Amino acid sequence: MDGVDAALVRLGGPAEKPRVQLLAFSTAPYPKAVVRKLLAIAGGRSTSAGEISQLNFLLGEFFAEAALKVCRQAGVRPRRLEVIGSHGQTIYHQGFPTTIGGRRTSSTLQIGEPSVIAARTGATVVADFRTADLAAGGQGAPLVPLVDYLLLRHPRQGRVALNIGGIANVTVIPARARPEQVFGFDTGPGNMVIDGLVRHFTAGRQKYDVQGRLAAQGKVIEFLLARILRMPFFRRPPPKSTGREQFGSDFLSRYFFSRRGASVADLVRTATELTARTIAEALERLVFPRAKVHRLIVSGGGAHNRLLLSRLRELLPGLPIELSDLYGLPIKAKEAIAFALLADRSLHGLPGNLPRVTGASRAVVLGKIMRP
Repeated sequence: MDGVDAALVRLGGPAEKPRVQLLAFSTAPYPKAVVRKLLAIAGGRSTSAGEISQLNFLLGEFFAEAALKVCRQAGVRPRRLEVIGSHGQTIYHQGFPTTIGGRRTSSTLQIGEPSVIAARTGATVVADFRTADLAAGGQGAPLVPLVDYLLLRHPRQGRVALNIGGIANVTVIPARARPEQVFGFDTGPGNMVIDGLVRHFTAGRQKYDVQGRLAAQGKVIEFLLARILRMPFFRRPPPKSTGREQFGSDFLSRYFFSRRGASVADLVRTATELTARTIAEALERLVFPRAKVHRLIVSGGGAHNRLLLSRLRELLPGLPIELSDLYGLPIKAKEAIAFALLADRSLHGLPGNLPRVTGASRAVVLGKIMRP
């Protein structure tokens, strides 16, 4: 929720065995006032349709600028782009239906107007990826598992791709897997709780715990961790997805900000342990009994947290844990690469979800296409 990542990618090979080359990557932070507003809206604070509408178009401008910047870095003219994939900024996601107007309804909302991106860049844009999966009865997330399958499957090794972004999620790719054999789910918070604590206690001066240094100075508050681990989400079987609605500002207020007498380091250490333990327990309980795993391949911002990776190695002894860089997928760029690939599939009428992962009734083409 801090800014926009942009990757310029060259794709080649057949659709079901693509080759990916990263040509350039950049990250552009949002203005602080925009970050505060997005966090407030995603956290359930009151707003207006007008404010969301304005943010939608403003973020479209930011996304277009990020796309143009990464093209300049690589010396590529924007009109040479075949397609831009824009996931958008999630401000609400509810994968499980609730009752409204007498009907059970799931919903999701990502903003960052794709028509603006298309107009500013002159390129075709695919955006709003989650809604087609929701309409097919799925949870709309996670969507990266299809890309994990296409790029990381192996004839002799079972692999798990672990992405530690705001939310942590896994994709399980058995050896010689076919698409219908791949499964995955969100394990719980990744960096979201850690970052929220750091941002709160530094009054926004620091956005994350650099390499886990702050957490390394603290101790786990075991009774608090045990209380959090009793949340129903962690016991729910897959398919399952989650987000800021469960682990955002309300969660922080309920479990962490009320802990008088606890040091900041102890709180951040507890949040780090929450991420490590829920990932490890999800693998032990929901993955290892169903698939033989030879490698855990980690990506996302959490892969830079040395304490977090150290704890994963301690909790999962005997399982090699490697960074996605070793597989041609740079840690920070992997999700941006994934949506470039998903956009290309959508442009060619190919499905982008895995029903066993999202719970959808069928594989569907994702996104909406905007022409310049």
